[in-house]
Amino acid sequence: MKKILTVVGARPQFIKAGVVSRVIRDSFSDQLEEILIHTGQHYDKDMSDIFFKQLDLPQPKVNLEIGSSSHGAQTGKMLSLLEQVFLKEKPDMVVVYGDTNSTLAGALAAVKIHLPVAHVEAGLRSWNRKMPEEVNRVMVDHISNLLFCPSDVSINNLKKEGILEGVVKTGDVMHDSALYCAKKAEEEKESFNRVCQEFNISSGNYFLATVHRAENTDQIENLKQIISSFEKLPQKVVWPVHPRTKRTMEENNIVCGNNVVLTSPFSYLDMILFLKNAAMVLTDSGGVQKEAMFFETPCVTLRSETEWTETLESGWNLLSGIDSNQILTTVEIHSSTPKKNAEQIYGTGKSADKVITAILSFLN
Repeated sequence: MKKILTVVGARPQFIKAGVVSRVIRDSFSDQLEEILIHTGQHYDKDMSDIFFKQLDLPQPKVNLEIGSSSHGAQTGKMLSLLEQVFLKEKPDMVVVYGDTNSTLAGALAAVKIHLPVAHVEAGLRSWNRKMPEEVNRVMVDHISNLLFCPSDVSINNLKKEGILEGVVKTGDVMHDSALYCAKKAEEEKESFNRVCQEFNISSGNYFLATVHRAENTDQIENLKQIISSFEKLPQKVVWPVHPRTKRTMEENNIVCGNNVVLTSPFSYLDMILFLKNAAMVLTDSGGVQKEAMFFETPCVTLRSETEWTETLESGWNLLSGIDSNQILTTVEIHSSTPKKNAEQIYGTGKSADKVITAILSFLN
């Protein structure tokens, strides 16, 4: 029996890890033991606890309860505490997901004590080193033993950096999760129906928005530009507000007009329902860009670049930057943008099986 230790700390990681954990329990429980460690990077219950329940993710054995702080302080605390956990648990491998500070801390803590690292969602590049996530993902890729890539684009990105060994094309575990949870979400529509009724919206006649990246929330003028565009859109904008974004708005007395419906963060199942039924989504989230394409909902990304270039090539995603007028223009032209069939760009829904098979092969 081999033991892997999975490090998670943020919403997208809960989603991805939920898929892989389910596959381990269903098909590989006689060969692999998984221990889950939660760094506490997302500490809000709406951003954390509910995902464990809805995604059938096992409760973490340890929650480091790191909370919010500067990048250096947060990563440093994680690094120190994770090393202690790794030394105690003695796993055969550490698995990390995505590109957050939890990802970087988990990988660094492991390699410092000579534990092999598997990186799920390797090879992504925005080519913008000002993004903390870009720095995290580049560093993690260069110290990982197994690199699970969602597409050919990510494999080619690694080749450009000289990373050739341990690279495995798996498809995207987010796609696995979307397929699994979409069916589950249709059975639990109470909160979706309640929000629709409360704000007089219905399927296809609202926009969905998410804004959380530091460059859009910490720079007040950028956030004001984005909100200004939301207020001028032709349909109501449903905006589940990230805790950090909410705090910034409150501290700077930023308010929204009547066209913007502010809500608490959605559960993952609710998010899927609102995304599937939206006329369009406006986001700065990498995960939401992909989820929009999975469900063939047009997406406008509030950034000047994206690590998910396949969403651009398919036509389901357009970049707008954060200028208010440019956002409105991009929304206007999106309806006439030709789109490719979104199926199978990121796999067929069996990515997690490929991840576990490759891990077992490596460890054995």
